[in-house]
Amino acid sequence: MQKLKNKINAMKTDKHLDNEKRRLIRSSLSFLMSIFRFGLIVGISYVILGPILGIVINSFFSDADQYNPVVLLIPQQPTLEKYKLAMTILNYWSVMRNTLIYVISLSLIQIGVCSMVGYGFARFQFPFKKILFACVIIIIIIPAHSIMLPLFTTFRGFGLLKTITPMYIMTMFGVGLRSGLYIYIFNQFFRGLPKEIEEAAFVDGANTMYTYMRVMIPNAMPAIITVTIFSLVWQYNDLFYGNIFQIPNDWSIARKLNTLLGTLGPIYRVTDPSLAQLYVYAGIVLMILPMIIIYIFLQRRFIEGVERSGIVG
Repeated sequence: MQKLKNKINAMKTDKHLDNEKRRLIRSSLSFLMSIFRFGLIVGISYVILGPILGIVINSFFSDADQYNPVVLLIPQQPTLEKYKLAMTILNYWSVMRNTLIYVISLSLIQIGVCSMVGYGFARFQFPFKKILFACVIIIIIIPAHSIMLPLFTTFRGFGLLKTITPMYIMTMFGVGLRSGLYIYIFNQFFRGLPKEIEEAAFVDGANTMYTYMRVMIPNAMPAIITVTIFSLVWQYNDLFYGNIFQIPNDWSIARKLNTLLGTLGPIYRVTDPSLAQLYVYAGIVLMILPMIIIYIFLQRRFIEGVERSGIVG
């Protein structure tokens, strides 16, 4: 009997040791995975944020810091001189005002047009619906460079180059910058909303337009926030269409920034390329600052909109 008890105790001890080994292995694997995730996040963050941090830090370098071989990251004599001259060359406040008016107006038009088209695809049946939606997908897939020449010749024939009119025309007809993607986002979002919402509105006597404006649009705020941020950022940074249509520099801070380097040498006698680059860095910081502010205020709603609009699923 005692031997049996000893065997049972030995088996319990072995089982306890096995459980401890498994627990130790699991905790070790969990610790190694945590280290791996941390290293991966740090590496990705460095790749993304490293160049931006370098630009911001270098924009505060003085001429002495630039020529000092000891200074690598932190300037010894930080200065705002580069920002002052960059703002003067860019005519910053005037150009930024025009740019924001131009970008915000285009974004509002895109939201209105793309949401209406996306709602139509999501809720209504009409002839050639699948073919037309395939055209929307094609707009997303086909590189914009492949239609660059037809766009240029078309609007040149109407005498609309060197103005902002071509962008407004394209946006109003649903083929503006990334409009295909925005239509897809709205389509996916409206398809996810229950049809009972519209049916209740129809029972109360609301027509299609009233239902769309007063019922569907208020419920589509996550998708609207997502499209708003995408549209603002891409329109703000656009150089492709800006160069094709030769949009005036006073209406595009991105195009105006391209003139900064060419102005420094002839007018302000900054001939050293390394010093000239510091002024360009200051101009880049001034350009990206408004978009960072907008993203900070809309970050939470933007993430919610991305999750609910079907982009990731």
